[in-house]
Amino acid sequence: MTIQQLKYTITIAGQGSFNKASEVLYISQPSLTESIKELEKELGITIFYRSGKGVTLTNEGVEFLAYARELYGQFENVLERYGEIGNRKKMFSVSTQHYTFAVKSFVELVKKLDTSEFEFAIREEQTQKVIDDVINMNSEIGILYLSSFNMPVIGKLLRQNHLEFHELISCEAYVYLWKGHPLANKERISFDELKDYPCLSFEQGGNGSMYFAEEILASYPYPRMIRATDRATMLNLMVGLNGYTLCSGIICEELNGSDFTAVPFAPDDNHPGETMKVGYITKKNLLLSKVGRMYIEELKNTLNTEKTDG
Repeated sequence: MTIQQLKYTITIAGQGSFNKASEVLYISQPSLTESIKELEKELGITIFYRSGKGVTLTNEGVEFLAYARELYGQFENVLERYGEIGNRKKMFSVSTQHYTFAVKSFVELVKKLDTSEFEFAIREEQTQKVIDDVINMNSEIGILYLSSFNMPVIGKLLRQNHLEFHELISCEAYVYLWKGHPLANKERISFDELKDYPCLSFEQGGNGSMYFAEEILASYPYPRMIRATDRATMLNLMVGLNGYTLCSGIICEELNGSDFTAVPFAPDDNHPGETMKVGYITKKNLLLSKVGRMYIEELKNTLNTEKTDG
């Protein structure tokens, strides 16, 4: 198995066709096909199903592709640090729960780099998809949070897939709402005071387990709940329905505007508080790319700047 064959596999999977991949790779289709056949023979698996409509990955192929991306990504990172990577575009992707600070950090990163030399991607996704993207190396970095509540489930999932969590900041719970909300001017807000207003939560799709919720205190018995799939809708619901969400209290007015505020949550005996450990996940022992390291620094700078004092 060679680095070149790993690159071939990744490109074919991305293009969905041997013909299109051969054009991108500047290699004849027969040579490309033969190289993949040799790889499949060496590994004792079938990576691709071939059909008149193109190719699709087999179950074994899906698993192999994840390893191929990891190995090839590490190869590129070593070249970037110690050798010449050539004139081709470098790629950097990050997957994140719905955090404005992650987007702001991404914006600041891109401003410092020549976009003609890079292919960038940022994906705001459900929690499971964030984890899957890092497992499959679709993204080098994933942004999420852990707490004493979700740690047993998500922590186990990370360990099983050889992922590491790196904490960036710890936060107590805040109630995030628009400044016109009847409770917006309070110094602290209790759970009982919120009972007449809808709690807003990001939809987690088929995997709707409360352990994958993006909002802290997900196990509370909320009497009113509305789910949304994106930040823009969430903000509209806050204004239109006096909705709220429980979060880290980190506000990026530059992106969300100045119409929203975060008020500390007031725990009580029946509704104790909880700490969010916001951080990023990577493959275990991953050598981060230069751009990946730059992004982590931007995250730290943004969090230090935007964190609510409370």
